[in-house]
Amino acid sequence: MSLYNHRVAILATMHNKEKVISPLLKEHLGINLIVPQDLNTDIFGTFTREIKRPDTQIITARLKAKKALKMYDEKIALASEGSFAPHPLIPYIYANREIIIFLDQENDLEIIGEIFSTETNFNHQTISSLEEAEEFGTKVGFPKHGLVISLDNIFTGKTEFIKGITSQETLINSVEIAIKNTNGNKFNIETDMRAMYNPTRMKNIALTTQDLINKINSLCPQCNTPGFMINQKIPGLPCKLCHQPTSLIKAVIFQCQKCGFTQQQLFPNNQEFADPSLCEYCNP
Repeated sequence: MSLYNHRVAILATMHNKEKVISPLLKEHLGINLIVPQDLNTDIFGTFTREIKRPDTQIITARLKAKKALKMYDEKIALASEGSFAPHPLIPYIYANREIIIFLDQENDLEIIGEIFSTETNFNHQTISSLEEAEEFGTKVGFPKHGLVISLDNIFTGKTEFIKGITSQETLINSVEIAIKNTNGNKFNIETDMRAMYNPTRMKNIALTTQDLINKINSLCPQCNTPGFMINQKIPGLPCKLCHQPTSLIKAVIFQCQKCGFTQQQLFPNNQEFADPSLCEYCNP
């Protein structure tokens, strides 16, 4: 039986993330989720860059969760935060890092679920016509995935955004507005990365939630506290050919937030040797 069975938690969102998070928390932890109706999470940053994120993903998610806790007389809150950037190792590919934070004030616990995925339609382009907008939309899964158009309005001198474009009619109207207000100059089109307009991101949020659940269900062998998680990774997995240590992970250290108990696990990826192609001695 979960420590959190029949407990209530607040989810700090205004983008319908509860659609994937709530069923998973209910099924696996017995948590009943509530969503604040008057919490504007856009004050913590927007994907369209009008409002910058105040800090890192984790700190920003923590700020959102704490804001939700102040609004309700509850002890548990969650918040998620996503980022999109070029993959650090694979050229021309974007990646989505999603995190979800779980704050349990009663037990003084903070547990974080996380995934890093190349499954994303994140993209942007500079265009000047409806034809180019439609070609971009086809590439990124429109209309199931929403679009955003941004333009530098020559009449107001301000950058303006048209968000939540999810139909051909709205796309046509939005492009017409952009062409008119830029006097035919180029403007920007991008994927709308807010969860309710991006099914691909919503799937990643569900995977992140499952990672969080796994960590909550990982109990300390000594004091039974949830969140017995990896806090250190030790490189040195030996090469299969020359047996020299590589930069790949050989072991991980789990640690309890409550009592500090630690436990080492060798070969966490079920791999006792590294491929020689990843060895700096065999493949310098």
